Amino acid sequence: MNNFEDLGIAPGFVQGLAELNIIEPTNIQRKVIPLLLGEATDLVAQAQTGTGKTAAYGLPLLAKVDPDQKQVQGLVLCPTRELAQQVAKQLFRFTKYTDKIFTEAVYGGEYIDKQITKLQRPTHIIVATPGRLIDLVKRKAVDLSKVKHVVLDEADEMLSMGFKDELDEILDFLPEVKSTWLFSATIPQGIQEIISSHLSEDAVRIAVNKEDVVNNKITHQFEVAEDMDKFRALMRFLSEQGDQRGVVFCKTKAATEELAIFLVDEEVAAGAIHGDLYQKEREKVMRAFKKENIRVLVATDIAARGMDISNLAFVVHYEMPENHEAYTHRSGRTARAGETGISRCLVNPSQVRILKNYERSLGISFERVNG
Repeated sequence: MNNFEDLGIAPGFVQGLAELNIIEPTNIQRKVIPLLLGEATDLVAQAQTGTGKTAAYGLPLLAKVDPDQKQVQGLVLCPTRELAQQVAKQLFRFTKYTDKIFTEAVYGGEYIDKQITKLQRPTHIIVATPGRLIDLVKRKAVDLSKVKHVVLDEADEMLSMGFKDELDEILDFLPEVKSTWLFSATIPQGIQEIISSHLSEDAVRIAVNKEDVVNNKITHQFEVAEDMDKFRALMRFLSEQGDQRGVVFCKTKAATEELAIFLVDEEVAAGAIHGDLYQKEREKVMRAFKKENIRVLVATDIAARGMDISNLAFVVHYEMPENHEAYTHRSGRTARAGETGISRCLVNPSQVRILKNYERSLGISFERVNG
């Protein structure tokens, strides 16, 4: 199977995909789409960001919607506002040459009354963050009684953001669900609990190799530098990258702000995002980054969740992540849509052993770079 029509996708959707220059299905799309287009089934799919998972579940979801029924029939749950907006926009683009299927994104950080007004229009699919969806249900502003298909997108991210109780609550009050499709880059214990509680015992699992979980288009590198020398190492790396753009990860709000200031002082166009920024401030920085007015985004892990920006050449781990799941998500910001990218770790001598653990757990290898 080498194109979307061979996978069973209707010509109208294929035309919309072609206009988006989406021609050849990715591995996850080839595995998932024919399965989800068939009889209702629960699915657990391990898929990293940037592998085309939105189309993998989005196209079957759209195909199963009856446009003539003016009710919410599909639900996609996402960890962040940014991802919810991105998914809703993508689903809209897929339907340019098909019957009108209306998707609405709802999330925190926007006036709920405004979203309630939008939901009074015909809506077939809702893309939501868990907390805001529960608020809307409690206000009786949304009717989920006819939802047949539910997608948990980036389920491990929702778990790490503390949405476990909300996910349990939402999945418990959907009476008509025929299938639940769970997509996650990693499958930690909390995700296993959700699978056991809410998916059928015969749920299909799409097994992927470690090489597929961590994008094999990424070159993993590390440079050993004492903490006081990391900034010089970062500046050397950025100089080597010319005008290429990327994300530098830190652990804390204070570290992101301080590093962004240092970069600007060195005439590097940089901006910081972290969880304590007001939504408008965060959107302002992200707009500047997307418009390429900012070359380097300095971010915490939480702030970067759901971020989808193409053509990022590199990710730098200025401060190492907490675990290999976080490393997977960070590094997945580069090498998207078939492009290549670099994931560079700046580690002090005592942190080199962490890289050995990542190599074993993720099936990758790190190339040492000398400063």
